[in-house]
Amino acid sequence: MATKRTVIVTGFEPFGDHTVNASWVAVQELERLGLGQSVDLYVCEVPVEYQAVQSLLPSLWKQHQPQLVVHVGVSGIATTVTLEKCGHNHGYKRVDNCSFYPDSQCCMDGGPDCIDSVIDMDLVCKRVNSSRLGVAVSVSKDAGRYLCDYTYYTSLYLGKGRSAFVHVPPLEKPYSAQDLGRALQAVVGEMLELVGQSEDDDHDHHHCSHQHHQHAH
Repeated sequence: MATKRTVIVTGFEPFGDHTVNASWVAVQELERLGLGQSVDLYVCEVPVEYQAVQSLLPSLWKQHQPQLVVHVGVSGIATTVTLEKCGHNHGYKRVDNCSFYPDSQCCMDGGPDCIDSVIDMDLVCKRVNSSRLGVAVSVSKDAGRYLCDYTYYTSLYLGKGRSAFVHVPPLEKPYSAQDLGRALQAVVGEMLELVGQSEDDDHDHHHCSHQHHQHAH
């Protein structure tokens, strides 16, 4: 149990109407709170650019060899902290901060349409909501086909499902930066526990379940 576990948590830079991106503010608050002595937490601000994501994510996974990568993004329509179950490969037509979008409108040529996280988001949601944190958590199967979804799919692909995506509402709608930081601390803590359990499982079983994910639509 002495081994430290490595977790990367990212937020996004400002874009569009989000001149302050609540996701990066929340991640900085999480960094201040920490995840306890046994976890090495690395945080990173991700550009809202498809090409930057394609080069940044493989280097993050390779450099830190994390047990878990959690991406956090802001959603103007969210009113809860929302745990995304899966990332999508197709449908990227909205231009990024460089006025660019992929010609193929997809994330990975030849990749599965959809990749599920190995983490049971319903269980994480249930556990955090029953902890009386004061921040409502919900789950979703649609990360929005923009940089959030694109980043999530890329990480799920690179990390064989050991990734998660959390959408947060804009600041003070209704939660403060402190509220969001506490919510991320609770959510990531539960996710780490589940990832630890799945790592203890038989690897053959793990491989089979990932094959199943690849064919899920």
